[in-house]
Amino acid sequence: MIRIYLLKVLTIVIGVIFFVKLFGIQVLNKDYDKLSQNNAIIEIEDYPERGFIYDRKGRILVSNQPAYDIMIVPENLSTFDTLSFCMITGIDKKELIINLESARKFSMRLPSVVVNQISKETYAKLQEQMWKFQGFFIQKKSIRDYRVNFGANVLGYVSEVNSEDLIRDKYYRQGDLIGRQGIEKSYEKELRGKKGKKFLQKDRFNRIIGPYKNGNYDVEPSQAKNINLTIDIELQSYGEKLMMNKRGGVVAIEPETGEVLALISAPSYDPNILVGRQRSKNYKTLANDTISKPLFDRALLAQYSPGSTLKPLNALIALQEKVIDKETKYECNKGFYYAKNAHMDCNCSYGTKNNLIGSIQKSCNTFFSKTYINLINNSTSPANGVENWKKYLESFGLGNFLGYDLPIGRPGLIPNSEFYNNLYIGENWSATNIISNGIGQGEVLATPIQLANYASAIANKGYYITPHFVKAIDEENTKTKLAKIRTAINSNYFNSIIDGMHKVIEEGSGRIAKIKGLNVCGKTGTVENYTTINGKKTQLTDHSIFIAFAPKENPKIAIATFIENGYWGSRWAAPISSLMIEKYLNNSISRPRLEKRMLNGSLENEYKKPLSGVNFNINE
Repeated sequence: MIRIYLLKVLTIVIGVIFFVKLFGIQVLNKDYDKLSQNNAIIEIEDYPERGFIYDRKGRILVSNQPAYDIMIVPENLSTFDTLSFCMITGIDKKELIINLESARKFSMRLPSVVVNQISKETYAKLQEQMWKFQGFFIQKKSIRDYRVNFGANVLGYVSEVNSEDLIRDKYYRQGDLIGRQGIEKSYEKELRGKKGKKFLQKDRFNRIIGPYKNGNYDVEPSQAKNINLTIDIELQSYGEKLMMNKRGGVVAIEPETGEVLALISAPSYDPNILVGRQRSKNYKTLANDTISKPLFDRALLAQYSPGSTLKPLNALIALQEKVIDKETKYECNKGFYYAKNAHMDCNCSYGTKNNLIGSIQKSCNTFFSKTYINLINNSTSPANGVENWKKYLESFGLGNFLGYDLPIGRPGLIPNSEFYNNLYIGENWSATNIISNGIGQGEVLATPIQLANYASAIANKGYYITPHFVKAIDEENTKTKLAKIRTAINSNYFNSIIDGMHKVIEEGSGRIAKIKGLNVCGKTGTVENYTTINGKKTQLTDHSIFIAFAPKENPKIAIATFIENGYWGSRWAAPISSLMIEKYLNNSISRPRLEKRMLNGSLENEYKKPLSGVNFNINE
């Protein structure tokens, strides 16, 4: 009897549970209502407009333009006129079949892109005939509109997500756009906003007739953020014009703030060619250019020997270590013998004796080589000397990633004792083995942005602020988050170095960079350049380098310029740098002849020499 009673109670309880569950699903849960009418309701993602990008003065660089994707939910697909569809959309039938199969493999229930970025005209034409194509629908979104035809390496680009993106971040769906390179990548989350959802009602002819239940179940997208860059777009544009038909990198920084004023990589490309349906084709063209490498950002990725531009830093280290003082002199006889049958050449005349300032002005190899030897020998061993020297260079941001807010970079190289132990296995190496480091021709490698940052640290007399490219996000200034990074050199040692760099411009190898009414400080550099041709090490025309800042009294701009195969520092790098300094500080150019020569000048013949298959001369 009790068992029967318990069975009845249990049956009633189970019945109540089922009733409550069904009531909740069918009455209270509106998702069931939506699902039960799946054929009449379509869910689409509502994309916020991607954030705008402005330069430091509020001038718009990147906005948006409307685009339309033709989407498909494979399980809703029915037989349709493929010929008519292809004629309307302009897609090839073979491509259509491939895209439909890809959509089925991805998901039968989730939407996939079949045709991306159709024109407004195609969109209007297709809307009238959508009833013919069951399972298809059109999703509106925006694509980038680059208002400038330069600055591609800074701005970056967007493209459709790939399989790796979909796995890495569940936010994205097939057909979504994502930032690639530059600011578009670094600030993807800020620029993309957050998608919402819309539920639309269809009639029996597959035509959208309006929002489902007056849009009560729509989810509004979160607005994307706008970004103001530190870049001065006029300076960026001018620098890219000066670098036409040349290869290399130019970086300009505001020393006081660490704000990057210009980041130029040459050759470059128009960012607009990576927008629209021709994006993939154009990208392949750029990627396949393995000679000029327009996609390779030389300002951030190219690692070069700094040449004589490293001499001021070696002098600062020697001052700090009390190996020299500002009155130290070494005799130079067009160079000197630092070992048996080992001669370091120099441009100084026989019997020249320069103090520190004069040695910077004349870029005396003898002075800086002897200083470097004494610096390394100032420690208990060459190994300890190298480690100590390396510590100082790293404090200026060399040999490490700087931590700026773009997604790419290289650390450069500052060799340590282990490096030389491996290089001279079984040998006792000494300062004379690595003497080239004293004049920047050794194993040291640096990127142009590292050299510009190093110039900023000298301009600031011993500190720098991490270079960065974003000034404000939705008008909220970001500079307060960045602290001063102190170098390992006391500030009182910088005055002599700055005076020497000023002499370089006034009376030395950088006279071509002199600007009337402005006290410019700089240092030229020339670096030997080698490649391998048919398995043989072959010397090419030297690289041209220049670092500078101005005005001397209150620096507003620091710059580093590296021109591949540019002969010597004063031939290309120095004049290009000085023109950019003048343009930025004076907003005008007082040397039209020099400007014309730099704008019209080309090094393409130099770049063709190793590819010509014939003998050639260098440094002509």
